[in-house]
Amino acid sequence: MSELSNNQGRGYEYVCLYELYDVISKYRNVEIVNNSSLLAAKRAFDTLTDTDKQIFRRSAQAMIPAILDCEPRIIENDTDILKLYIQQDEEGEKGDVRDIIIARTNIKWEIGLSIKHNHFAVKHSRLSPTIDFGEKWFGIPCSLDYWQDIEPVFLYLESAKQQGKKFNEIPSKDSIVYKPIISAFIAEIERQYKTHSDLPKKMVEYLLSIFDFYKVISIDSHKLTQVQAYNLHGTLNKPSKNKKPTILVPVASLPQRIIKIDFYPERNNTAELFMDNGWTFTFRIHNAETYAAPTLKFDIQIIGMPTEILTINCLWK
Repeated sequence: MSELSNNQGRGYEYVCLYELYDVISKYRNVEIVNNSSLLAAKRAFDTLTDTDKQIFRRSAQAMIPAILDCEPRIIENDTDILKLYIQQDEEGEKGDVRDIIIARTNIKWEIGLSIKHNHFAVKHSRLSPTIDFGEKWFGIPCSLDYWQDIEPVFLYLESAKQQGKKFNEIPSKDSIVYKPIISAFIAEIERQYKTHSDLPKKMVEYLLSIFDFYKVISIDSHKLTQVQAYNLHGTLNKPSKNKKPTILVPVASLPQRIIKIDFYPERNNTAELFMDNGWTFTFRIHNAETYAAPTLKFDIQIIGMPTEILTINCLWK
């Protein structure tokens, strides 16, 4: 990720946090938790142009009515203080993709927002000679066969690194690097699924989140903010003491079966995974650095999801 993209992403989190604060404070006591993540987001926000800051404010303001219609507990005027905070990046490594947390301690309730600026990627997970993606993704260590399959590729990349080659200088990347890595990845998923029937559920919880959440995506070119509700465990959309949600968020089913995993048609660098209940993902492998190095990165996209995943399109004013 470029420095500009990083600053825009963190800056958008900062704007969303403060726009939420401005609206919620009209209804109840609310405070923003001062932590290192807030300071990092503030530094990123300060690098933005005035035009970008205004665009981000319009984008954030557009999504707030939808969130409040889904979650009446946010503006319930009770005696407690509602807290807003930006999570540490480390939480994402533990399977929690929520960037902003909205919490009330007296009723032990919280919801989270995953904030995206102009992209729909689910994850950017790395592969390397030492990263056990099976253990990390679904709690099952990768097999010896997987490590043996990927070893020649990463030895080749290490050799290219020692020669000081840029990644785009490597000849036949599709056949030498991408295809064998995707083949090893597909084979390992198929291998582990044969003996671990809960792999589909655990995989989606890694790719999306172990917690239910709302994904907020700013689509600047369309002057649109999209809110997607991932209510996979039934913890979203709870009523307050005196009000039911105006927008109902269904509970979506996690997958139970892998239907097929294979190469995406005519692409040696991408796997496509089909599961039941409407879940489909693509996994595109690419170089993680400008110069050759024994590390690669997935761009993981969700291209099919259950009909119960609610999507709300919020037009900017």
